[in-house]
This record gives sequence, C-alpha cells and structure tokens, in this order.
Amino acid sequence: MTFLESIFERLQRAGGAPVLREIRHGKLNSVSGDELLSMVQEARNFLIARGMKKGDRCALLASNSIRWVALDLAMMAEEIIVVPLYSRQAPAELVAMMKDSSPERVFCSTAARSTEIKNHWPAAPHITLLSSIFAGETQKPTPPKHHEDSDIVTIIYTSGTSGEPKGVVLNAGNVRYMLGCTNTRIDQLMAQHAATQEPNEIFHYLPFCFAASWILLLTALSRKSVLTLSMDVSKLSDDLKLCTPDYFLNVPTLLERVRAKITETIQKRGGFAEFVFSRAQQAYLRQRNRESHSFDRLWLGLAKRIMFPEIRKSIGPRLKALICGSAPLSVETQLFFMMLGIPVLQAYGLTETTAICTLDDPLHAVPGRVGPAIPGVEMKLAENGEILVRGPNVFSGYWQRPDATAKALVDGWFHTGDQGDVDETGNWRITGRLKNLIILNSGHNIAPEPLEEELAQHVPQAQRIILVGNQRSFLGALVTATTSNGVTDADVQFAIEHVNGDLPHYKQVRAFVILPEPLSVENGLLTTNGKIKRDAIAARFAVEIEQLYQKKPA
Repeated sequence: MTFLESIFERLQRAGGAPVLREIRHGKLNSVSGDELLSMVQEARNFLIARGMKKGDRCALLASNSIRWVALDLAMMAEEIIVVPLYSRQAPAELVAMMKDSSPERVFCSTAARSTEIKNHWPAAPHITLLSSIFAGETQKPTPPKHHEDSDIVTIIYTSGTSGEPKGVVLNAGNVRYMLGCTNTRIDQLMAQHAATQEPNEIFHYLPFCFAASWILLLTALSRKSVLTLSMDVSKLSDDLKLCTPDYFLNVPTLLERVRAKITETIQKRGGFAEFVFSRAQQAYLRQRNRESHSFDRLWLGLAKRIMFPEIRKSIGPRLKALICGSAPLSVETQLFFMMLGIPVLQAYGLTETTAICTLDDPLHAVPGRVGPAIPGVEMKLAENGEILVRGPNVFSGYWQRPDATAKALVDGWFHTGDQGDVDETGNWRITGRLKNLIILNSGHNIAPEPLEEELAQHVPQAQRIILVGNQRSFLGALVTATTSNGVTDADVQFAIEHVNGDLPHYKQVRAFVILPEPLSVENGLLTTNGKIKRDAIAARFAVEIEQLYQKKPA
C-alpha cells in the first residue's frame, strides 16, 4: 500500500470525526475525514477538467489552510508533482523557482500575490486562486492513483543559505519510508496514553512548504489524530489554549522566545516567586551534574508543586513533548523545558533526506544531541568531519541539476555539508556547517555556530550574533537587534568578555559592530526557515565589516 492510499484509508475510517482544523478569529473550524475526502475529490475533478496529467508540475503558493491540504492531496492523487512555495518569500525569488520547475499551473491564495507574480513574470502560466476550486459541493471520493516508489511526488526548494535554491526531488518511496519512521516514534511517545483510544491532538504553525512540516502533516493524516492549524503566528499563545495539543513541531527560535518570556514574567513578579524559581533552576542543573547541595531538593520540590504546573498549563496542559528541528537547539533551552516537566525531542535532517535523519528516542533523549539515526539509515563522518547519510530517505537528485546532484551524492552517500559527532550510544550532535568554517590568516579553523550560540545566551535582547573573520587576523562579531528590543555596546561587551575568558586566543572575539537593521526574510538576509544567509550579510554590511577590522582589537 502506498503512503497516499494509507492516508485515504485512514480518512475513510475517520468518517464524520474531525481530522483537520483551522483557528480563525479565535474559533475552531473543523473538517471530518469524509469532508476532507470530498474536498480532495472536488480539487481532483478541477485538475482533470483542465487536462492535468501524471508528471505535470504545479506550484502551490499559499499559506497553510484546509484548502492547501486538500489541493496537495488531490495533486498527488492524480500523480501531479507538487511544487510548494513559501507565501512570504520575495516575488523575484518565487519567480526564479517557478521558472526553474516550469509548472503547468500556479495555485495561489490571494489575488494580490497573483498580481505580484504576474508583474515579475508576465509570461507566467495560468494562476488559479484556491477559492475558485472549492465550491463546497459534496463529492464521492475515488481511490488515489497508485504510485510506484520511484514516482516523483514533490519538488521542494532548499532555503538557499548561499547561492540560489535548488529543487529537491522526493519520490513516493522516500515519503512512504519516512512516514513509517515518524509513526513509530509517535507510537512510542504516546504509548502510555494509547489505552484512551482518543485521537492525538497536534498543534501546527510551520509552513507546509518546508519538508519537516509537510512530513508532520502527512504523518498526522495517516494516523488517528486531529491536526489544528494556527493561521496567525502573532496569536500562537492564544491558539495553543484552544488546541491543548499532545505535541507539536517547533523551531529553536520559538522555544527560545517562550523561555525568555517565562523568565521575564517571573523576574517582573519578583519577590518569593523569583527567588524560588532561581533556586530551583540552579538546583536542577546541579542535580543533573550530580553536584546537589543540601537544600536543592527543597527548592526543586517547592517549584514543582507551586510554579512548574502553572507554567506547563500556560504552554499546554496535556503536552507530552515539544518536537524541535531545523537547527540545533541550545542545551540551556532544552534543559529549561525538561526542568518544567516538558520533554523536548530533537530531530535532525535536511530536505534532501526527506526532512529527517535522526529522531530522539522519547524515553532516552540526551540534551544537546539530536538522537540516533532512524532505523534503516546509515550515518558516518568523513575525514573532514562532514556528516554523510545513506538510506531510503535520501532524495534522488536535484531538479535539472545533474552536476549538483553528482557533487552531493557520491557512491550512494549524501554529503550533508553539516559537521557533527556521535557518542558511543549512537546519539548524534550537530556542531556546524562545513562551509561556514572561519579560517583565520593564522591558519586556525573555527566553527562559528557554537560561539555564536554561547554569546547569544548572554545577550538575549539581540536578534542574532554572526561571527566573521575569514582570512583576517581575529574574530569579529556582527550583532543585530529587533526593532522593538534594542541592544547596547555595553551588553555586547559584557557577553564577549564573559565568553572570551574560557577560550584560546584565536577563538576570542576582538571587536564587534551593532548593525543598523535586523535580519529578515524580506530583506534577503534570512532564509525562509529562519537561517542566516552569511554571504548575503557579508555583502550587505561589507563597509561595516571593513570598519570593524580597522579598529584596534581588544
């Protein structure tokens, strides 16, 4: 049975029970399994009537919605290749990806977005608004067309931290295998609650055009669950209260913000609450390091009784775990949530590995590591420390880029470009990107990510800290602040002095500059999933970097 046939069968079994919900204006709008299948059939009929056939490519440019899901399933059911695109991305970048994938048709959520595309690409194929597909007529569903494992189901464009994005070709075999792995892990997570026979409640806010987000969607649809879509990222806290999920997928940025917000709230309360929380946090960390003091059990026990339950309730009263991916999560943040009684499970992977290579074991998560390789997947380190991956999750190649494919896939091993290490139990840790290595003119090689993360811990009001120094005599730091939260020279200097004290001379940061604008997707300095574009930042702030190196180093 193909992954899509399994999803259709699951939706049929759900019948009139809800499987998918949207939160709009503070209210839940649900569709049942039967209703979703009817919408899928309505979209399939639309595609068939317009002569769409197997192998055609269609771009799907829209934010998350029930309609997005229905159209995605419909295109796959008709063996049409889906090209999902990020709705917030700059029009010029979107047009470049569409020209590369040459879609037969573009599906768009708003007329304004459609106009932008036409303005940047007068020769664009026909653009159809999602609202014109779904008339709400009840349709009798038919089984999806049968995929062979080698059949292409989607082309997902990489975020492009350097250079232009490439289309990652994923086939039915990749997806089928991955859904087997994700379902197994969730079964482990929910094992002690399986006897209730209640569906899993899942909250979701990350765009479906990202591979991990899409895999979570398909996983949810393939099992007994209800997936609730938050439609407004500014209202995540309120939406969480409506959903009360068992688990949901996160990026480190959100968890860092939640942690900072909790800490700030407690500090503002001050008094006994702040005192107890601070002592409990210190006690928890000492306990993990087996360095407990005499009163640690008292402070930790007190916090567990009077504070932690209220904090957990504010995040999600029935949370079994927070799942985190896209970038390494700081150990401090992972331990913070674990202290509160909320496990944080990490995953590691790339679009090219169908989103996932490793998954934390729910019963044996190791802070700072991203779990063991999923069953059937091999991982090893090259001589230069690069992580190589081989298995049924690895993509077949980049769309129309044979040279890039040959460079990335060597003897069946995918070269991830990531650096890491693995412990004796098989748990992996990601330490940085190979191409991000800073090589000083002294010959010293420095991975910037760990230092950037440590500095950021001491400047929470900074948006990002980016190290520079390639072929220079010392490391420098670029600091960005959000428009709502400034950062001062004194803040940065304090952090640098604190971190430098434990470092060898060549790893010490000797100068810094606070940049005049924050990084964003819109100004081209962040990728669509929030990763920094180092080359673009270096080009944009070349003058500031040059001035930084004209300063006398500290």
